Amino acid sequence: MKNIAVLGSTGSVGRQTLEVAGDLGINVLAIAFGQNIAEAKRQIGRFRPKLACAADPAHAKELSGFCNETVVTSGAEGLAMAAAMDGVDTVVNALAGGVGLLPTISAVRAGKDVAIANKESLVTSGELITREAKENGVNLFPIDSEHSAVYQCLQTDENRRALKRIILTASGGPFRGRKRSELENISPADALRHPTWSMGRKISVDSATLMNKGLEVIEAKWLFGTDVSRIQVLIHPQSVIHSMVEFEDGCVMAQLGAPDMRLPIQYALAGPERLLNSYGRLDFKKLSDLTFEEPDTDSFPCLALAFAAAKAGGLIPAVMNAANESAVNAFLDGRLPFLRIPDVIEKVMYSDSMPQNFRLDGAYTVSDALEAGSFARDEAERHIGRF
Repeated sequence: MKNIAVLGSTGSVGRQTLEVAGDLGINVLAIAFGQNIAEAKRQIGRFRPKLACAADPAHAKELSGFCNETVVTSGAEGLAMAAAMDGVDTVVNALAGGVGLLPTISAVRAGKDVAIANKESLVTSGELITREAKENGVNLFPIDSEHSAVYQCLQTDENRRALKRIILTASGGPFRGRKRSELENISPADALRHPTWSMGRKISVDSATLMNKGLEVIEAKWLFGTDVSRIQVLIHPQSVIHSMVEFEDGCVMAQLGAPDMRLPIQYALAGPERLLNSYGRLDFKKLSDLTFEEPDTDSFPCLALAFAAAKAGGLIPAVMNAANESAVNAFLDGRLPFLRIPDVIEKVMYSDSMPQNFRLDGAYTVSDALEAGSFARDEAERHIGRF
């Protein structure tokens, strides 16, 4: 029986992962959670993990002794313990933002497979993580529905060799079809109303700006070992085709399914075996149409910025990611207008203050990636204060 650790267990993906684990009879040996202590208590009571890590030391103290079977810890050290825990086969990284990088590295270096929903890990340190995963003989299983779709289409050696192009689909977010002039007074509440998926606050804003799809482009580059020039994004508002791959002979293979994150989560944990579940099924008789359109990068420039960062290489994606995190947080806090999010990112990416070594390709360390993130956050805050 498989044993897992779930990082970000009280978030949307984390909760659904535990639901899948319960359905499949998978053991949950460790969880790590943020501020939702009520949900954490429920999870500890049900799954009885050996280790629970709280983001807040005060929450760890409150939970101490809640379950005699569970050791409670906190902070970055606790995350590293959960990620490298003896007996764990697969670490599910469903953390939000750059905090997910170090646990991913810890899991890989401990020889654990990683089912990854924390796309920022690969965006900031894709070269490092994929290199060390290969050296340690571990697998990276995608959880995002788009990357899971591509992964499922590339299961055979023949398909991988014949790959010509990856086509990532995007719902378009809550503001699809709007022009830039119509986005002047967008509030955080507006941006959090995703038309298809139920997600956390940060990823919902990223979806609204199309930065989420840009991050997925960079993630796909590393997951599938392909150049960014071979990755395309198409808006597909029905969210039925989760992504496609085109082969050298012109054949296109698509993965379709209900917009339910439990499906890619189950495949990440149990694939390539297809296990019976009670989740929703597509009813083709109810599908009126499947439509596609080019993304509007004039109204939503974050996608173009992500492509530019991917092409620049080096630590520029790490800089872009941290600048985006700062800008999104400022928007959610009411300190930055929605339309200024890409402006802040662009200012940081092309800052004259950026160390030149950030722009160089080649092997880099975790410390290098963290330094790039620190620079970008400081630089972003400087620009946020001017808008």
